[in-house]
Amino acid sequence: MMETNPPKSAKKPRWTSLEIGLITIVSLLFIVILALVILFATHKSGDEVCTTADCTQSASRLIENMDASVDPCDNFYQYACGGWLKKNIIPETSSRYSTFDILRDEMEVVLKGVLERTVEGEAVALTKAKTLYRSCTNESLIEARGGSPLLHMLPDVFEWPIAVDNWEATYGKAWRLEDTIARLNEKYGTQLVVNFFVGTDDRDSTSHIIHFDQQTSLGLLSRDYYACIGPYAEACQAYVQFMTDLAKLIRTDRGLAINETHIREEVTRVMELERDIANATDTPEDRNNPVLLYNKMELGDLNANFTLEVESQVFNWSYFTAKIMDTVNITIPDTEKVINYSPNYYRRLNHILGKYGKRDLQNYVVWRFAMNMVVGLSRAYRDTRKAFRKALSGTTSEAAVWRQCALYVNNNMDNAVGRLYVEEAFSEKSKELMEAMIDDIRAVFVSNLHDLTWMDAQTKKAAEEKARAIRERIGYSDNIMKDDYLNKEYKDLNYNAEEYFENILQNLEYMQKRRLRKLRVKVNKEEWVTGAAVVNAFYSSSRNQIVFPAGILQPPFFSKGQPKSLNYGGIGMVIGHEITHGFDDNGRNYDKDGDLKDWWTADSTQRFLQLSKCMVDQYGNFSWDLANGLHLNGNNTLGENIADNGGIRQAYQAYQNYVCKHGEEPPLPGIDLSHNQLFFLNFAQVWCGTHRPEQAVNSIKIDVHSPGKFRVLGSLQNFPEFANAYKCKKQGHMVPDNICRVW
Repeated sequence: MMETNPPKSAKKPRWTSLEIGLITIVSLLFIVILALVILFATHKSGDEVCTTADCTQSASRLIENMDASVDPCDNFYQYACGGWLKKNIIPETSSRYSTFDILRDEMEVVLKGVLERTVEGEAVALTKAKTLYRSCTNESLIEARGGSPLLHMLPDVFEWPIAVDNWEATYGKAWRLEDTIARLNEKYGTQLVVNFFVGTDDRDSTSHIIHFDQQTSLGLLSRDYYACIGPYAEACQAYVQFMTDLAKLIRTDRGLAINETHIREEVTRVMELERDIANATDTPEDRNNPVLLYNKMELGDLNANFTLEVESQVFNWSYFTAKIMDTVNITIPDTEKVINYSPNYYRRLNHILGKYGKRDLQNYVVWRFAMNMVVGLSRAYRDTRKAFRKALSGTTSEAAVWRQCALYVNNNMDNAVGRLYVEEAFSEKSKELMEAMIDDIRAVFVSNLHDLTWMDAQTKKAAEEKARAIRERIGYSDNIMKDDYLNKEYKDLNYNAEEYFENILQNLEYMQKRRLRKLRVKVNKEEWVTGAAVVNAFYSSSRNQIVFPAGILQPPFFSKGQPKSLNYGGIGMVIGHEITHGFDDNGRNYDKDGDLKDWWTADSTQRFLQLSKCMVDQYGNFSWDLANGLHLNGNNTLGENIADNGGIRQAYQAYQNYVCKHGEEPPLPGIDLSHNQLFFLNFAQVWCGTHRPEQAVNSIKIDVHSPGKFRVLGSLQNFPEFANAYKCKKQGHMVPDNICRVW
């Protein structure tokens, strides 16, 4: 048994238990009081850490995506996105992967759910959207039909000579270029050789007018690819093989003989023709100035001044126009005012057409239509483009069918799908918060105008009027929540759940007829330029309107619960970006009413061009490792770069104004950064992303946006407040000797 009595040498305790307890309580109270005194002496009110679910999730996301081992003053993009880049791998189905793509993937999951859900008594338009989705996901039936839907409709566009025998005898004698490209235009919305469309009159933004433009859609995306050497060789080879394989498959399904040599000769001619057309087009740099593009004339002037001839057949512009507009019962006289965006292209085109025959032209235009239609056919037909898709984008497999279908239905019935998305996933509170942020950021833009030394008072006054006249659209149009409105919009569409290909054709015709009918109708400036289920934002120069669809109003861009520093660094920068588009190298040419009009003094214009040149050179000096070291095109990306730089400045200043009015925000848990620093961190993480090398080259050639990495580095290098927030020293990479600023 263990001893329970104390040993003889032990002394008797001096204090009783009660006394010891009292001393302990007094000591603890003293420590608590001392701690409170220190806390109040060293911390401002409001510095308690924010521990709400939104704050905790935001902090976790920010920490997870960043790489704190990188010096933010050396490479802020790597500091902000290093963790994201390590943990995210580009899916085999994608050519790139970014924060935007993740949000779009998540949105498609929502769309899948609402499109597959049966709801009793819902609007007819919503039922139609679900029927279209079902027809797209009906893989077994699509497979069973093979290529027959395409084969049955090719005679409607006067056939593909390479894929049929005796084309000359059946179609050749009566063939006219006007007939083929008019049919492809009015019925299928496909603009080839001669680009004809109805759009807003730049100088009278309340009216629609006929436009003629160069061919803007090329099979190889950019004229650079047609050199077919170096980084473009594989894409050219795959393009030729795609055309060859599709022609052979159609001939096989028709039971026709295959002459490999003959097919190769015809395909080579088509490739040469498209290369010539591509080289005849004006470069993006040539088309930067909308004032120079605007050439208004009478329709009859085209016949007199822009001759096109194929095998002694002279292209009749009046006949061509009438063929298209007759389909919507609109008569067009020779005195009709039209806009010719590309007079130089049409002069060059005439020389090109003289080198080719009817069969070559017909082969080309039908090929360009057919190559886009394989998406609605069986696997054998879709696989003819597999190598071509890989050469252009680096992808080795297609996205899940349900994803393709959700995207397709959203693109073709955006208001119906937008209604379903908003009801499922959008918070109405977002609208109020966005309106307040837009007001704040617009006020900063106007305030900054007065501080600009390069702009004179007259131009500043007009710029302020335009900024105040910008109208915002947030979330979705109220109209899409009305059954009658939606049902009326889609009343002419009647889908069959077992005929996906025919549904595609129906959509093409419906959309094109809707555009053509606008010719004699005033422009509705209240109309939204996009659907609601879109992860993007827009500025319309002809409407002087900024649009923020419901799809982008989510973290990391925006959340009613996350700190304001993150909201201003995310959607706030986007708001400033879209406002600044009204004053970039393109938008500045339009006045407050959306009309193409020179409201600048000559002196202010000259200084704007000088400041813009700084950004052209800055971004043009960036080389991108993912694109084999190619340099960015500072001219093509100028508008977006100006908008990025203006957007980050306005959003940051608006956030500082918010703090002055409402006080400092409580810190986020687990991340030792101030809210000024968090503003820039969230801004950068919005642009985290990576590309496959093939898509990176593509991006530099055709995208008007700089890659995300350089959107971050370029705009922050030009913004001293960033360097102040992160205490960057002058010699750091993020603090260059020369900075560029326009707005």
